[in-house]
Amino acid sequence: MLELIWDNLLVLIYLLDLVFLLSILFLERSDPEKALFWILMLIVLPVAGFILYLFLGQTFYSKREFRSRNIPEGLEGRVESFGREMMDRAVKEGVPDADVARALHAAGAQMLTLRNDVRLFTDGNEKFDALKEDIMKAKRFIHLEYYIIRKDPLGDEIVSLLTRKAEEGVEVRLLVDALGFNTGARGKRALERAGGKVGVFHSAATCFLSPKKNNRNHRKIAVIDGEIGYIGGFNIGTEYLGQGELGYWRDSAVRVSGSALISLSLRFNTDWLYATREDIVADGSYYCGIGGSGHTPVQIVEGGPDVGRDNAIAFQYLMMTERAERTLYIHTPYFAPNQACLLALRLAAMRGVDVRVIIPDKGDHPFVYWSNRKYAYEVMRSGVRVYEYNNGFVHSKTVVADGRMCSVGSANYDVRSMELNFEANAMIYSEDMGRQMDEAFMRDLGLCTEYTIEKYESRTLGQRISTSVSWLVSGQL
Repeated sequence: MLELIWDNLLVLIYLLDLVFLLSILFLERSDPEKALFWILMLIVLPVAGFILYLFLGQTFYSKREFRSRNIPEGLEGRVESFGREMMDRAVKEGVPDADVARALHAAGAQMLTLRNDVRLFTDGNEKFDALKEDIMKAKRFIHLEYYIIRKDPLGDEIVSLLTRKAEEGVEVRLLVDALGFNTGARGKRALERAGGKVGVFHSAATCFLSPKKNNRNHRKIAVIDGEIGYIGGFNIGTEYLGQGELGYWRDSAVRVSGSALISLSLRFNTDWLYATREDIVADGSYYCGIGGSGHTPVQIVEGGPDVGRDNAIAFQYLMMTERAERTLYIHTPYFAPNQACLLALRLAAMRGVDVRVIIPDKGDHPFVYWSNRKYAYEVMRSGVRVYEYNNGFVHSKTVVADGRMCSVGSANYDVRSMELNFEANAMIYSEDMGRQMDEAFMRDLGLCTEYTIEKYESRTLGQRISTSVSWLVSGQL
């Protein structure tokens, strides 16, 4: 009896393998290498391949499923009109790299905005002190969207502040990814009893056998009263204050006030609509930052299955790499660029650009450590210099080209951020911000050890096997 059940199960798996093979051939042809990988897995290891593809590989209908930018026609016209006005003004005022902003907008990024004040954070204590102060001053609404909120002193404090503001009558909405939501049921219930709302993105229960489980909401956004916004790499947890096992936490974020708030609000509101089905996208009261008295151009660049045919994050990193003429400085904890960006990095170094990359000296996830070094080896052979950060853990996701094109956000310089996850970066066109970020990068270099070709080639047999497995996995997930 058991043998008959097993035989029937195998027949079912083989039939499903055939279905998966056909879906790969006809629906995932945009990535031939990945398609070939999964085809071989399903043919050579039908049972194991079936299980792996079921949980890790299937993405063939995700782009059709993730359409969340349901912007009402009236608001869309207003946003586009404002965007055209800003772009025309940027060209007239001679804003450097306005053509880059235009191209990114065409690829799915939001409009360029000109009137902004921007403050850079490179330390978690300073960032969260500022965020908590702004939360306490909120008068109308608080919208937070984070990949991770820990059940620890910092997570509890943030949820407690939100609960207090909800009790005061402030609208509070908290959007978290299901994988990172561990604030505890008690805190969630207290917030909801106070009138706050909690949305969970892609819950494990609904996505267990769905391709959507491989597409996580990795964005880190805060919008307060439509006047103040935060975007960057910090999640909410004490490790981001340097109190975790990895030691000091080097990360980056920016606080923005000004016209970029319409873009941040639009991003949060459409994500909230997708996760909760509550439509606040058309409510004009949430878009108060169209004015602004600052002078810094900012463009919110989003990536993910929900932003159109192209992934603007991949376009952003590729364009910054190709446009760099003197310097290109990159912070990333996960260094696994797609083939276009990998080639662009090599070519930039070969034509004389000073390309430097800072990665952690330790891995915080399986497969990361040796995958980072495999890709580092690929670019080092062309003249890119790679450094291991020795002062704790570097989680910062920043790119600075020629000290004037600056990216700060949630997207790593890796395939997952460029293809699968929902991400958001602030693209800042500013020599002042470029100077600050270049100086921060140079300070970090003093806390690094340069990784070398010789060190990579001296790996043991076990390390070589780890490298091969890590590289294979990083390229297919």
